[in-house]
Amino acid sequence: MAKFVKVARVEDIAPGEKRIFEVDGTLVVVINLDGQFYAIEDVCTHDGGPLGEGRLEGAQIICPRHGARFDVRTGDALTLPAFEPVPTFEVKVEGGDVLVESW
Repeated sequence: MAKFVKVARVEDIAPGEKRIFEVDGTLVVVINLDGQFYAIEDVCTHDGGPLGEGRLEGAQIICPRHGARFDVRTGDALTLPAFEPVPTFEVKVEGGDVLVESW
């Protein structure tokens, strides 16, 4: 059974915004996509760059180093130079708290 860690309140991450949190020693980017929350590891699978510093365009986050795009809902790499997906984490909202899966 997965364990979940509170990282924020719903109102802390506005729709279309993202924030970076540390969950059990791993940096995780939490994204609010029109009221639905998603979490991906803060690492570009191309060169280890910080995805959380990238720009959001709809459901895509763009690596600030080389422009690789990832789907924040699935972690899928959408453009080169990345071809491996980025790890994702389950997110739950309970009582206004945003909780991210921990292991």
